[in-house]
Amino acid sequence: MKKNINKLEQNLGFKVGSVNLYINALTHKSADKLNNYEKLEFLGDRVLGLCISKKLLEIFPNEKEGILDKKLASLVNKNKCYEIGKQLELDKIVKIGNLMLKKQIIEKKIVSDSCEAIIGAIYLDKGFDFVEKFILKSWDEHIKDKNIVIIDPKTKLQEYSLKKFKILPTYKFISNTGPKHKPSFKVAVKLKNTSFVEANGSSKKMAQQAAAKKLLNLLNEKLWNLKIKDFL
Repeated sequence: MKKNINKLEQNLGFKVGSVNLYINALTHKSADKLNNYEKLEFLGDRVLGLCISKKLLEIFPNEKEGILDKKLASLVNKNKCYEIGKQLELDKIVKIGNLMLKKQIIEKKIVSDSCEAIIGAIYLDKGFDFVEKFILKSWDEHIKDKNIVIIDPKTKLQEYSLKKFKILPTYKFISNTGPKHKPSFKVAVKLKNTSFVEANGSSKKMAQQAAAKKLLNLLNEKLWNLKIKDFL
């Protein structure tokens, strides 16, 4: 693992302090059920969101909250973290279990999760100012890119569910009412730890998007009450 840490230091551009933090950040739970990147990933996800949110407010001080939220979602999603993770060559140094090794390819999600875990490790090892500089440098081109891809609510909810529960959200078709020229579809959606949330739309797809957005809003309200304690 020392060889992997040396490679990571080369790609990060600095010497790490607490080596064990980065070892955990590079370890998938299939390789070690206790000492792996899951808690650091949780922390890194929040640190990344805070740093990018802060930067967006500096760049777009007069922008509406809804637009800023969409810009943020496009910058901290799994695909973007995967891109940064590939730049750091995490796919070549992350440690996985023997069963997963047989696949001969590191899953995209593992690289993305490890990237967030590295951010969490840097925060605990070097502090907020240091990790903020690292994030802004790594995400610089993406932040400046005006062609930001907007992540729709259904995709956003799917990413959240896969990350937190490792399963997809459950959608349920309820009804189709109204005349043929102006139908109204009702759809419900739930996550593993929620009850069904209903919404209407002019098509089944639109109803699914509306339901996903409604559930995301409810989740965001609950997140305000979360307090981050010790992670290690």
